[in-house]
Amino acid sequence: MKFFKWLMYSLIIAVVLGGVTVGGMYLYYQDELPSVAELRDVRLQTPMQVYSADGEMIAQFGEIRRIPVALENVPQPLIDAFLATEDTRFYEHFGIDPIGVARAFFQLITTGDIQSGGSTITQQLARNIYLSFEQTWTRKVKEAFIALHIESQLEKDEILELYLNKITFGHRAHGIGAAAQVYYGKNLHELTLAEMAMIAGLPKAPSTMNPISRPDRARDRRAVVLGRMLDEEKITEAEYQAALAAPVATRLHGAEVTMSAPYLAEMVRAEMVSRYGEDTAYTSGLKVYTTASAKQQRAAQRAVQQNLHGYDERHGYRGVEAQLWKQDEPMPARETVLAELAEFEPIGLTRPAVVLSTTEQSATILFADGQQGALLWSGMAWARPYLNPERQGAAPEQVSDIFTAGAVIRVRAGDEGWRLAQVPEPSAALVALRPNDGGVAAAVGGYSFTVSQFNRATQAERQVGSNIKPFIYSAALENGFTLATLVNDAPINQWNPGTGIAWRPRNSPDVYEGPIRVRAALAKSKNVVSVRLLRAMGVDTVVDYLTRFGFDYGELPRNESLSLGSASMTPLEVARGYAVFANGGFLVEPYFIERIVDASDEVVYQARPTVACRECEPADRDVRDAPRVISEQNAFLVTQAMNSAVWGGGSWAHETGWNGTAWRIQRSDAITREAGRNIAGKTGTTNDVKDTWFSGFVSGLVATGWVGFDNLERALGSTTMNPNLSSSEQPISGTEAGAKTALPMWIDFMETAVTEVAAEPFDVPPGLVSARIDLETGKLSRANDYTTRFEYFIPGTAPTEYVDNKSSPTVFGDDDSIF
Repeated sequence: MKFFKWLMYSLIIAVVLGGVTVGGMYLYYQDELPSVAELRDVRLQTPMQVYSADGEMIAQFGEIRRIPVALENVPQPLIDAFLATEDTRFYEHFGIDPIGVARAFFQLITTGDIQSGGSTITQQLARNIYLSFEQTWTRKVKEAFIALHIESQLEKDEILELYLNKITFGHRAHGIGAAAQVYYGKNLHELTLAEMAMIAGLPKAPSTMNPISRPDRARDRRAVVLGRMLDEEKITEAEYQAALAAPVATRLHGAEVTMSAPYLAEMVRAEMVSRYGEDTAYTSGLKVYTTASAKQQRAAQRAVQQNLHGYDERHGYRGVEAQLWKQDEPMPARETVLAELAEFEPIGLTRPAVVLSTTEQSATILFADGQQGALLWSGMAWARPYLNPERQGAAPEQVSDIFTAGAVIRVRAGDEGWRLAQVPEPSAALVALRPNDGGVAAAVGGYSFTVSQFNRATQAERQVGSNIKPFIYSAALENGFTLATLVNDAPINQWNPGTGIAWRPRNSPDVYEGPIRVRAALAKSKNVVSVRLLRAMGVDTVVDYLTRFGFDYGELPRNESLSLGSASMTPLEVARGYAVFANGGFLVEPYFIERIVDASDEVVYQARPTVACRECEPADRDVRDAPRVISEQNAFLVTQAMNSAVWGGGSWAHETGWNGTAWRIQRSDAITREAGRNIAGKTGTTNDVKDTWFSGFVSGLVATGWVGFDNLERALGSTTMNPNLSSSEQPISGTEAGAKTALPMWIDFMETAVTEVAAEPFDVPPGLVSARIDLETGKLSRANDYTTRFEYFIPGTAPTEYVDNKSSPTVFGDDDSIF
């Protein structure tokens, strides 16, 4: 009896001491326990995702990949796999499994170390959110207290949902949604039983048991999970055997990016970090919806890349990238060749390949993935040697003139199979804006973001050349000139006594027509007319006027070279300026983020852009009015002149017809079918052809394209016709220029974009008058034939004399001294 009394007292004392110890430890760690609010609002560190305006995913930023999933959306077999493997009594215990705790305590006493956790799902959740993974008794104690605290505050389903969305699965995948995407590229409901078992087995050792890094250990772990599911009668024997035999093969999948727009994505990333800081931007699960249309963005990317390849091909082939073996040597082992080929990365539209064999006019090529392809003569007949920017070598007659077996080349997909290619040397940019509110519809800053992250659409300040002229002409119309005013298109020789040098600006091409109407001068891009207009107004007047279009006053040259485009601007700045003409005279603010949605799908930011509204009343409208910077009448008149740059004028039947510099747009059935004649634009080329531009618009979209070398000293050069190609295969030759180098890119883009935007007629605004003028003199005419046309005028500026008067026409610039 004494023994039993002693034992009873000992047990009571042990229980009391144990309770006091546990209570003391609880009080010791009490301050470290999470609050109820913290438990219910566990931040899941979801990466930021960027989308197009129509919901296509552009990019994902953040080290942790997570796709939060509500418990009701998790397939039951996947839940069964986790419960069977990690915690079969999850819905029965109170957060701690006494058997598991006893096992861990016994290990601690016998070995001095904790070798296995025996943790419940609640304990694992506590460890994942609040603790480290170190195997110490203090951590286990904290883990137990936090687990009990979690169980007292949250429902079982809430705990399980948090667990499934929080735990780590390796390769930066956190949560089951991300794991399904990273390992299988699938949504949860698309997973097979074998794939679900594989995912459920990963939490034990995500870095060493995942099917990518260690497929052998992953297979064994999957077998354990399937065995537990069978033991728990969650699957049948047949299902067990089928899943057990399933292959383990998988690969690393990226985020669900459905549209490539890396330059736009980087613009968003930088803006979001600026607004929220890196931690919040990358981990808060923000979804950023841009203003860009997926269709237009794809079209812009394609246009930039294809246009650069077109330039590169007409200038010649720069040669193979490497020679793995010589023509007269045997091919090395296939594995060796594939390993060497794998060192060459795909860039842009190009894929590296090695030439296995050649015939006179074809080649067999091998890709790094082991696939073979055929390269036909039609895909490489263009490849005459590149000599310098101005010269190309003789056209090849057979494949051996281009490369031999063993050569590492690049190819891209063409209309008739593979096409020989090279990574283009020049750069390009294309940006499109909605003129009425400044929303960026598309933005491409270069050929390949992997090669260069420099965004030429927003960062490259390049001389604009003749793209400046519409703004010069707008100033002229504001200062007394009209579209019918005659200006002398004749060479200028201006002596500068200070430098002892004569400035002789020239037209390009070097052709002069004498007196020419302002409309035609802009459409034909007459340099000397632009100079004379600036002289008539004065440099200071023009500089002040150009700031109306958003151009930086301090960046505008204070000399006559301004009239020829010596100012440097980014494509985005140029597009913003042209939007003023397209929207009727308002300066809008470009923006590219439409709205930001948080992890709870609540809109935390909605753009309020400045809006160009010609007839709106400001009251009762939740918009910001864009400032009017030029009159609607002025915008219309300049647009008319740029419309003539596309459609020209005169009468071809009477041999007086002429083309503007953008006449190639007429050849695009895709554009004219949608827009008719409601298109306006202007080419731009700088001295020595170092920068080429085209900016143009329809009523619903303005786009600016630029092509040039990043090296400011390099010129784009010129080409000759390739005798291997037909005229349709090489529509461009001669000296590169805005009309030849940048305009085709704009056309390619707009052929797609114009199907999504308005292309309304350029309606005549109120406050203008029209009068029939004589095309030769700009005076009024009573004739009604090809020698005349109706022209638009601001009231009070229309001519008053008729052409049949004997007096000669007034021509600005007849005597340079008056300027």
